[in-house]
Amino acid sequence: MTGIGGGVLRDILVNEIPTVLRAELYAIVALAGALVVVAGDVFHFPPAATTVAGAVLCFSIRMIAIRRGWHLPTAT
Repeated sequence: MTGIGGGVLRDILVNEIPTVLRAELYAIVALAGALVVVAGDVFHFPPAATTVAGAVLCFSIRMIAIRRGWHLPTAT
């Protein structure tokens, strides 16, 4: 959350469209990781395990997206 918020603030201050709102997979991946952590909390899993699982999910999806060239659809 801090990384995305800081990036959005940086882009707004330099008068650019925030990177998370472009075609790259940033916000969606962060949301998926956050959902893992929230689900772990709801089901009373150990916080360390859910944090690691959420981080691994974020990192893995992002690396796969970079390697395979995945992008979000854009409006034309």
